[in-house]
Amino acid sequence: MKIILLAVSGIAFSTAVQAQNPLTADSKAAYTAISSLFIRAAEKMPEMDYSFQPASTVRTFGQVVGHIADNQYMWCSAVNGEKKESNIEQTVTSKTDLVTKLKQAVAYCDSVYASFQDSEAAVKINAFGRERTKLSTLDFNTGHIYEHYGTIATYMRIKGLVPPSSEPR
Repeated sequence: MKIILLAVSGIAFSTAVQAQNPLTADSKAAYTAISSLFIRAAEKMPEMDYSFQPASTVRTFGQVVGHIADNQYMWCSAVNGEKKESNIEQTVTSKTDLVTKLKQAVAYCDSVYASFQDSEAAVKINAFGRERTKLSTLDFNTGHIYEHYGTIATYMRIKGLVPPSSEPR
């Protein structure tokens, strides 16, 4: 009986928190979905294909992973009132290190989302030469990950792999 009460209480609390912060809850859900897919894709691509680039004018698979890791710090630290810089894209090349750095960067953004409230959504910040709201900055980050997930999904297909978003459920 205690377990049932705890489960019902947990669900009620979660629903209440979501109801209090519907903007940030929806924003976090979109971010969590794509960042999870991106990590899974990075884990799935073989090490030997991290240097793959379909043309010399585009990033390698590994550089795209590093680019997204760098941008998690850039965008989420701006929302957090910090300035965290990293240079993962240009300095890290091994799959193991890139996946580790990506997971750390996503964890940093997760912590920003965890403390973010709807009451902060419309607060204006200067994010990279432009005044934006905190929520639009986080949503820009999410859109940016979606954009580059499309890139690495294509790289994976060229290499004969099925991207995580297309795997059977």
